[in-house]
Amino acid sequence: MKANRLICAFLFMILGVATAQQTKIMSNVTNNETFEALKTKAENGDAVAQYNLGYCYAKGQYVAKDGAEAVKWYRKAAEQNFAEAQSDLGNCYDKGFGVTQDYVEAVKWYRMAAEQNDAIAQLNLAICYEKGQGVVVDFAEVVKWYRKAAEQNLAQAQSNLGVSYEKGQGVMQDSAEAVKWYRLAAEQNYAPAQFNLAVSYDNGRGVAQDEVEAAKWYRKAANQNDADSQYNLGNCYYGGQGVSKDYAEAAKWFRKAAEQNYASAQYNLGTAYANGQGVAMDLVVAHKWWLLAAAQGNENAKRNLPHLEHDMNREQIAESQKLAREFKPQKRQESGGSVSH
Repeated sequence: MKANRLICAFLFMILGVATAQQTKIMSNVTNNETFEALKTKAENGDAVAQYNLGYCYAKGQYVAKDGAEAVKWYRKAAEQNFAEAQSDLGNCYDKGFGVTQDYVEAVKWYRMAAEQNDAIAQLNLAICYEKGQGVVVDFAEVVKWYRKAAEQNLAQAQSNLGVSYEKGQGVMQDSAEAVKWYRLAAEQNYAPAQFNLAVSYDNGRGVAQDEVEAAKWYRKAANQNDADSQYNLGNCYYGGQGVSKDYAEAAKWFRKAAEQNYASAQYNLGTAYANGQGVAMDLVVAHKWWLLAAAQGNENAKRNLPHLEHDMNREQIAESQKLAREFKPQKRQESGGSVSH
């Protein structure tokens, strides 16, 4: 069974998603000025310098990382109505970086920047409305602000707007419109949108069903270490859906997701080892992966473990249990929530 969940990228923080504007502003620091000269300009009230100085403290560039100093300088620039500083000050309040976490204050600064057409602030404000952080949940406002950022070509906003259309939250449900926005973000190499677009092709939702296109987009996201896509691409190879059937390739992609602690992929990889499909048969390794999957509640693994153990001796089971205890999952590639410049 493939993963069909929609990825709406707002649950986890990613920093530095949109950096082009920041690089442009920071070029004066890296090319023409020393840090001390920047600090002098900031102290003399230059808003751009104040913002850049805050950024240096936030990122630990040219100076030790210091959240409180970052907030101090972002605030000075923000109070001069500098949109990027307002947005990043909002992010500091959102995440409790250099200041006590305060979602209401975060929304206040996001809104100021968003109303100046700052795309990242618009995205973050939409996320606040979607999660009910600092404001009451309001899907009409969610769509309004995602759309404003999406129309500025911000991939995460485009992808999330697509999810709004798919779910019919804040807008009339429209899978074709969802696909439109997924595609715009997917073409910017945004993995969550690539996965959602692949699922749309896989299921014929909002677009004509096309297993070849589905496999294509799963692969693009899988190559960015998206575990859902790796698992689904493994299933494509296992079943010969959109690609030639290839058990070795299936096992390869199941492994990549399994190493990120993806339970269904762990079960499928264990099955490959139990049956010698695409890998050499190895009951110890099969048992290890099923143990890990079962520990996460995978019913297939829990049901089949006793049958596998029937064909193993005590030493093999003990070895498998040791391997499972020693397993250290890779950090799962997650989709981002509120972002800074």
